[in-house]
Amino acid sequence: MSTVETLLNTKGCQVWHTHPEQSVLAAITLMEKKGVGALAVVHEDRLVGIVSERDYARQVILKGRRSKDTLVIDIMTRQVLVTHKDQSINDCMVLMTKNKVRHLPVMDDETLVGMISLGDVVKEIIHDQEMIGRAHV
Repeated sequence: MSTVETLLNTKGCQVWHTHPEQSVLAAITLMEKKGVGALAVVHEDRLVGIVSERDYARQVILKGRRSKDTLVIDIMTRQVLVTHKDQSINDCMVLMTKNKVRHLPVMDDETLVGMISLGDVVKEIIHDQEMIGRAHV
C-alpha cells in the first residue's frame, strides 16, 4: 500500500505558494502558469492557508469582486487539512472525500514539504491496484 512519501517520490515535492497579501489575480495567474488548482498560502515560512480555483469561483466570481483588487487573505481557506509523509494514500482518499477537499498540503512537523491533489491520490490507488493485479496473475 502506497504512502504519501511514495507518491511524492514519484511526483516530486515542488510546492507552489503565494503570500496572503498577494492579489488574487497574481495567485490565479500562477496557478494557470504552473498547471495547478491550488496554492499553499505561506507567511513567514509557515502554512497559513490554501487558495484554490474553487475559492476563486465562490469568493470572487460569484460575489462580483475584482480579482486584481482582492487579496488572497480575503478568500483563502484558513482551516487547512494536512497530511504527512507516512500516511497511507487510502487514508488520504478517505480524508479528502469525507471533507470534500481536492488538495492536501504535506507537512513534516511545521514544515511544508509537498502538496498532493485528489488526482494524484486516484492515480496512485489505480497504480497500487494494477500492481496487486499483476502479482496475482
